[in-house]
Amino acid sequence: MSKYWSSIVNRTDPYVPGEQINDSSLIKLNTNENTYPPPESVIKAIQDEIGESLKLYPSPTVDELREAIAKAYDVRKENIFVGNGSDEVLAFSFMAFFEPGVTIRFPAITYSFYTVYAKLFNIPYEEVRLNQDFTLNTHSLFHSEGGVIFPNPNAPTGILLPIEQVEEVLLHNQEKVVIIDEAYSDFAKESAVPLIQKYPNLLVIQTTSKSRSLAGLRVGYAIGSPELIEGLNKIKNSFNSYTIDRLAMAGAIAAMNADSYYKKTTAKVIETREWLSEELSQLGFHVLPSQANFIFISHPNKKAKSLYAQLKENGILVRHFSKAAIENFIRITIGTKQDMITLLERLKIILKEKSTW
Repeated sequence: MSKYWSSIVNRTDPYVPGEQINDSSLIKLNTNENTYPPPESVIKAIQDEIGESLKLYPSPTVDELREAIAKAYDVRKENIFVGNGSDEVLAFSFMAFFEPGVTIRFPAITYSFYTVYAKLFNIPYEEVRLNQDFTLNTHSLFHSEGGVIFPNPNAPTGILLPIEQVEEVLLHNQEKVVIIDEAYSDFAKESAVPLIQKYPNLLVIQTTSKSRSLAGLRVGYAIGSPELIEGLNKIKNSFNSYTIDRLAMAGAIAAMNADSYYKKTTAKVIETREWLSEELSQLGFHVLPSQANFIFISHPNKKAKSLYAQLKENGILVRHFSKAAIENFIRITIGTKQDMITLLERLKIILKEKSTW
């Protein structure tokens, strides 16, 4: 703590991202990046943008990208907001729609950035307990005083809340904004985007970092009513009108136009996820039913912290969370089929070793 820090700095509890270790020999399965690269059309679009135009500011309204996203989701440009990664869009959303001093709700086991933003912006929050099977009890989100936010599929569990239950949450919070963080929705059966036409209080946030293989580009976006989008723009333009640079814009536009390529790679991830889940179940792991590009697993004879450490020693990086309710689980990003075969081989060796219980 410093005597020069403001009260805002003193109340922050920063988000801790997954390890980024610069070691090409590691199989990196800890940050839910896409195992498949972006298509050549995206790389070419970025390369073509490199030139004299970089001396000029990018478009503050990112109209061309918003139009490309709108076309991909069958909505209007006025329904789209674009930001520097979905985390920035989330931060703007907390400021735009949640009132300081008024309690919001989100799951007790969820994306940990929500508590970070709530503390940063002085927004009290209530963490609602999940059911014993880690599913979300929708009734606990009804009639929130300040609003609701949750990921769907949830993180880090990967469990999807069916669209019918999403709509129940909206029906019982019509005077407050409901934010659904759909970072992983392309790996799931359904999305809440079609509901924005029916519910003006619904904001859906997505990203190009996961299914579109552009985690390094930092482009996220929100889909909602023009009223909500206007609120986000007011916040953004009070910080920085130029949040998306020219290279990111070019790559993201190309990605929105490469739907057939991404459908194929997403299908591969889903196929590998289902195969791996079955293989791990046969090894005695408890595997939660994931609809994301990762799985959340535990084993009755091995502590998760030990599994994480032993896998790291064996060249595989996964994610372990120390929170009490999930401290015996590890999260594994779905990699290539060969990555998953290697993972299984090394897990079999680890499981044969003496129990750490």
